[in-house]
Amino acid sequence: MSGTLDHRTITVRGHAVEVAEAGNGPPLLYLHGLADLHAAVPDWLPFQTELHKSFRLVAPALPACAGSDEDEDIETIDELAFRMIETIDALGLDQIDLAGTCAGGWIAAEIAVRHPERVKRLALIAASGLFLPEAPVADLFWHVQPVNGSDFSSLRHLFFGDEGTAQAKAFIPDGRGDPAHEMLRYKTMRFASRFGFHPPYFYDRRLRERLDRYKGPALILWGAEDHLVPPAHAEAYCAGLANATLRMLPGVGHSPHIEAPTVVADALRQFFARP
Repeated sequence: MSGTLDHRTITVRGHAVEVAEAGNGPPLLYLHGLADLHAAVPDWLPFQTELHKSFRLVAPALPACAGSDEDEDIETIDELAFRMIETIDALGLDQIDLAGTCAGGWIAAEIAVRHPERVKRLALIAASGLFLPEAPVADLFWHVQPVNGSDFSSLRHLFFGDEGTAQAKAFIPDGRGDPAHEMLRYKTMRFASRFGFHPPYFYDRRLRERLDRYKGPALILWGAEDHLVPPAHAEAYCAGLANATLRMLPGVGHSPHIEAPTVVADALRQFFARP
């Protein structure tokens, strides 16, 4: 973990949204994933600490995650994407540089295809969201249950290239973890079950055919050993987006932002620094 969380709370449609924010550079909106700030840890991760040296990093917590209210009126990915547009409006952002990891990448893609005029540059890190019947997203909801009540190795396998590393075990320990982290994960799974629990999980059948609506620069970062969202999804995103570059990271799983923080931060810094 890295850095103390600087946060504030804004109100969107009568619901509280927790926003982490740091840095003094140009704004970069970041939508978190399922093993991330707001979702699994309460503080900035090392790659985010690196990013807010160059950008004003703005990271709202998705509905039901961290200090953001759950909203039972949001029942579809379309309603969720619209709520995030309302959040961007409430933050006073017009055209944005947008990055998202995992489920946050899915939402970022949904925003870009609905409102391409609002997104200057788009970075997707191990993003879910596409319907690829030949390469389905793994069943997170099965693996989130520990084996024999305490063994989370199968969950670590989904999120890391090698579930046996000290880093993977520190992030997803066996048995009971820190209570604050456990509560964040519980809230995140409530959020994930609302939008992702439709086998083959975490997809929008329409998204792939809509990707060409966004014609701005796009960067796709993916772990070659991603066991949750197969690398075929990276190739599909790259093929569907009109101006995309794909960078595959060898030896990395579904959490490039954790497993290769310097590589990811440098890639994002270079991408978003382009004129």
